[in-house]
Amino acid sequence: MNDDVRKPVRLATPLSKDDVARLRAGDRVLLSGVVYTARDAAHMRLVDALELGEKLPFDPQGHVLYYTGPSPTRPGQVIGSAGPTTSSRMDAYTPALLEAGLRATIGKGKRSDRVIQAMKRFGAVYFGVVGGVAALIAGSITACEVIAFPELGPEAIRRLEVKDFPAFVVNDVAGRDLYDEAAAKYRSP
Repeated sequence: MNDDVRKPVRLATPLSKDDVARLRAGDRVLLSGVVYTARDAAHMRLVDALELGEKLPFDPQGHVLYYTGPSPTRPGQVIGSAGPTTSSRMDAYTPALLEAGLRATIGKGKRSDRVIQAMKRFGAVYFGVVGGVAALIAGSITACEVIAFPELGPEAIRRLEVKDFPAFVVNDVAGRDLYDEAAAKYRSP
């Protein structure tokens, strides 16, 4: 079967190691369940808490962290636009969160080799979302609540409930990288 016509993999959070072990770079996924949000400032606080042995505002075990800072919510909506943030901005913090049990992250752009190696070591994946799809993504979010650091505004940690949240696997547990593989296809004669 042509890779381009495979059906998306449906996943429910929290994710198990088996859930992510069967995913391959390039797979399309539809996530349902709980997804947490965090960006730079929240990541720094989370990692500081881990280093101090403090309890995190959510249990990262098996969960997914989406790099977004939603725009203000309009009346009658669950959330404002919720597009992805550039993931490399969180690379300094990601290995510690993966070690704490985080099973997946969602964002846009490439990850550092250090993060890819941590994903391999701890059995995690990186899901990509294309920039410019904030309205589509917001439609997959059925509930939203700030659970930590409200003073950070859009960068506060939120607990989202999602249904059929669309993404694709950029980095799998074997260390494969969709961006590198796709670029190689176009370089070959």
